Amino acid sequence: MSTQFPEVNLEVEATTERLDRYLAEQLPDLSRSRIQKLIEQEQVWVNGQVCTSKKVTVKRGDRLSLTVPEAQPLDLQPEDIPLEILYEDEHLLILNKPAGLVVHPAPGHEAGTLVNALLAHCGELPGIGGVQRPGIVHRLDKDTSGAIAIAKTDQAHHHLQAQFKAKTARREYLAIVYGSPAAMNGTIDLPIGRHPIDRKKMAILPEEKGGRRAITHWSVKDRLGNFTLMQFQLETGRTHQIRVHSTQMGHPIVGDPVYGSGRSVGVNLNGQALHAWKLRLQHPLSGEWIEAIAPPPETFNILLRVLKRRFASQI
Repeated sequence: MSTQFPEVNLEVEATTERLDRYLAEQLPDLSRSRIQKLIEQEQVWVNGQVCTSKKVTVKRGDRLSLTVPEAQPLDLQPEDIPLEILYEDEHLLILNKPAGLVVHPAPGHEAGTLVNALLAHCGELPGIGGVQRPGIVHRLDKDTSGAIAIAKTDQAHHHLQAQFKAKTARREYLAIVYGSPAAMNGTIDLPIGRHPIDRKKMAILPEEKGGRRAITHWSVKDRLGNFTLMQFQLETGRTHQIRVHSTQMGHPIVGDPVYGSGRSVGVNLNGQALHAWKLRLQHPLSGEWIEAIAPPPETFNILLRVLKRRFASQI
C-alpha cells in the first residue's frame, strides 16, 4: 500500500486493541509515530467521530477512517556535497560521514549539512514523517566520522528505528584515548543526561534527576604508551555517550574539544579521534543482514601511525 493515498477506510477485525497499534499493523507503509501524528492532527475518525487520542481502544466492527495529507516539501536547498557511499538501494543508504559535517540543520548550521547533501543525492524523496526528507535513523556528532544509516521510505525508517530500539542493530566505534586502561575490556553502565549547568554538554546523571540509562562495552585493541586504541560497542544511543563514558573512565578521547584534556598530540585532527567503524543491521524489506565497514579518515590513521612510532622509539 502506498503512502500517496488520500484516505483509508478500515473495519476493525481484532477483538480489542489500541488505536495507533491497530493502524500501524494494518498500514505497514506508515510508521507508528506517523500514525500518532495523524491522530494529533485530527486526521483519524472512529465510527464517524474525530479521534484525538492514540490510546483509544477499538473493537471488532468499529469503522476507522484516516486521511494522509501529501508530504510537505522540506524548506531546505539540495547541495552537491560529496558522499562516500558504503551501501545503497531504493530503501536504504549507508554512508561514511566525514568529521566536520553536521547531520541535521540547526541554528548556526542552516546549510552545508548531511541532509542538504542527501536531498541532492536522492532527488525525489517519499514522505517520511509527513515531510519530504531523507530519514535520519540515528545520529553522529558533527566531529565524529563513520557509518550512518539513512532510510529512503517511511517503512524503512520505522523498521530501522525499531532495530535500534530493540538493540538488534549493532554499532562499533574505534577511538584513540589518553592513557591506558588497566583491564583489557569492560562495560560502562552509567546514566547520561543534560549537564545541570552547561546545557551544551552531557554528563553522568542519576535517572531520578533526568539521566537515561546508557550502556557502553569497550575493549583494548592496541596499547601505545600513554595512549590506547580502543573499540567501543553501543548498546544504547545517548547523545555523546562514548565521549562521556570514556571521560568517566579517566580516558578522554584525543581531540575532543568538550570532554577532552586539551593537550596537543602534534596531529591536526578534524574533530575528535572517534570513528563509527562498523554498522550491522537487517535490511528493512528482505531481512538480510548488512554489515557496512567505514574506513577511518586519513587524519585518524596518521595519528595512529605517529603514536605507534613514538611508542616504538621509547621501547
